[in-house]
Amino acid sequence: MLPLCWTAVLLDGFDLVVLGTVLPVMLDERVWGLTPASASLVSTVGLLGMMVGALVIGTVTDLVGRRRVLLLSVTCFSLFTALCALAPSIVVFGLLRFLAGLGLGGCLPTAITLVTEFARGGRSSSATTTIMTGYHVGAVLTALLGLLLIPVVGWRMMFVAGALPALVLVPLMWRYLPESRVFRATADSAAKPASVRENIATLFRGGMAVSTVAFWVASFLGLILVYGLNTWLPEIMRAAGYPLGASLGLLLTLNVGAVLGLVVAGGVADRAGVKRSTVVWFAAAAVMLALLSVRLPAVGLYGAVLMAGFFVFSAQVLVYAFVGRAYPVAARATGLGWTTGVGRIGAITGPLLGGALLTAGIAYPWGFYVFGAISALGAVAIAVAARPAARAEVVEEPTATASERLA
Repeated sequence: MLPLCWTAVLLDGFDLVVLGTVLPVMLDERVWGLTPASASLVSTVGLLGMMVGALVIGTVTDLVGRRRVLLLSVTCFSLFTALCALAPSIVVFGLLRFLAGLGLGGCLPTAITLVTEFARGGRSSSATTTIMTGYHVGAVLTALLGLLLIPVVGWRMMFVAGALPALVLVPLMWRYLPESRVFRATADSAAKPASVRENIATLFRGGMAVSTVAFWVASFLGLILVYGLNTWLPEIMRAAGYPLGASLGLLLTLNVGAVLGLVVAGGVADRAGVKRSTVVWFAAAAVMLALLSVRLPAVGLYGAVLMAGFFVFSAQVLVYAFVGRAYPVAARATGLGWTTGVGRIGAITGPLLGGALLTAGIAYPWGFYVFGAISALGAVAIAVAARPAARAEVVEEPTATASERLA
């Protein structure tokens, strides 16, 4: 089960960087008269699709099941990603990106919910951070694939390459992906919500209203950091006087730190508590981001960027781990869907914020002060979140069999 969900999230990671890989070529070739403004609009449309997909599909998951929705999500985004290669105009291309975004938006919260419910007792945070390593592996592989494919066969084949794995993944998921035993038990009981509206209302009942808003705020702030830094870190470092090669190397270092942070953060959260760990991770990210405003020798700079990636990206994922343990089973995917959906607004805001700071000529050092303050606010938001006593750190749920965990 975990390898199948990890691979689905890897394909989500493909989408994180595929536009950044192909847009420079499309702009150089003046495909459909594309301009930086229209390219930004296409990128935003795709993110809006992800937001809608997370909000809607995440909620539906709690009504019809995790397995069925994950299959539909992977099929949807793979199909429309492949069709992007055949787009005849910028309007059609943007529409296809929106439709692919719907599937992508539903994939992440559903996959996280499924692995959370199959995790061994007390290890759900590790399961969440482990599956999210697929996101960054997918991003790195896509960037490397772009270097190999685009010069030889052109930008359109990148979308074909992103869709091809589904030809193998979807049949494997159909054959081997199990439905959550926790969901099956809930579906057979009176605890299952009767409607989408009732399911959403669950997020605000039982003392969860403040926590729900806190999760949304933390996810929004976290994705401002993730997308803002991934988009503008090289340019901010160039503004600080570093050469382009060094700036790109710092971006790679940032994402290496992200993978290392994900490997460590889940285990720490399982032992020390997910809420406490998430607060610490956001606070540490704030310190490391502020440190980047200082001119450091090369070794110190790369070390600071590595540690910034270590804390920034996994802080965001720990929010998902916290949400996955905060709600009752019947509303778990809904909680994750709305948290990731609202967070996508931050994914749109982050690049806009970085661009505004660069345009104003204050990206260095003030950009790092701003990003550090955003991370500090994320720590405050999570500190405010509190679960009712009935939803303690260890949730009693049916234990998955060995074959289901490994499927």
